[in-house]
Amino acid sequence: MPPFMPASHQARGIAELFTFVIVLSIVVFATVTGLVLFIAWRFRRREIGDEPRPVFGHRTIEIVWTAVPIGIVALLFVLTLIQMRAADPPTPSGRTPDVVLVAHQWWWEIRYPAAHVVTANDLHIPAGTPQLVELRSADVIHDFWVPRLSRKIDMTPGRPVRLWLAPDTVGTFFGACAEFCGAEHAWMRIRVTVDSAPGFRAWLAAQQAPALAPLADDARVGSSLFSALTCANCHAVAGTADTAQVGPDLTHVASRPALAAERLPNTSENLRAWLAQPDVIKPASHMPNLHLRDADLNDLVAYLETLR
Repeated sequence: MPPFMPASHQARGIAELFTFVIVLSIVVFATVTGLVLFIAWRFRRREIGDEPRPVFGHRTIEIVWTAVPIGIVALLFVLTLIQMRAADPPTPSGRTPDVVLVAHQWWWEIRYPAAHVVTANDLHIPAGTPQLVELRSADVIHDFWVPRLSRKIDMTPGRPVRLWLAPDTVGTFFGACAEFCGAEHAWMRIRVTVDSAPGFRAWLAAQQAPALAPLADDARVGSSLFSALTCANCHAVAGTADTAQVGPDLTHVASRPALAAERLPNTSENLRAWLAQPDVIKPASHMPNLHLRDADLNDLVAYLETLR
């Protein structure tokens, strides 16, 4: 499917208005260009000394060239008002949001309040059921934009905003922060997975489960290292004593399709590289380089790979 094919009625309204404006612009351009060429041909000089008859006023033409642009602008104004309401329907202030999305430099925290689920960078929502999303910023101004699902909306610290996400197509859609927010702005991306209703319920139930205790020896060592090192000062793992909420929740990190806000596909090799040199893979990110030994890296990867 083409990357900008709308997958919700909000995005569809924006796309239809954009298409109409483009077509109208082409018609206006072609009309003006055609008239200029016609006038240049019709009133060209035919003989030396021959001058066209000057016209000092033509009420009909003046009314037409004034009324037509006014009509076009008025039409665009009305259509824009209609599509603005369609793209951003009213959101109830007293209703608990289905999803709370918190923007950080440079990753997305995703919370499902009713289910008590916390994840990161991989937003799941059901198709066919409008989801009320509350958007917040933890630090600077960010902007949430998933082109195929909804409009852009700024996220300003201390000023939560809300919008509806109402996808009608199952699939995976990609978005990003659309407001420059610092050094790693380009890698502040988000994946939105639209599931069928049963698929979403199954995913949410899996996310509610706490982390299982590792069974393999290297994974058990990695679990101890995770709690002993700086990891536990930033990341939470449900079902363990690690409850910090500075960085992304890692309870089910191994089930996510990407690492570091879509910077790397989530594979064992990439996870090891990310732990070894986060400052190289995503410079200026807040993930510290702990200068881990190879054996420690292997054990940590073994542990994190159990968090599914």
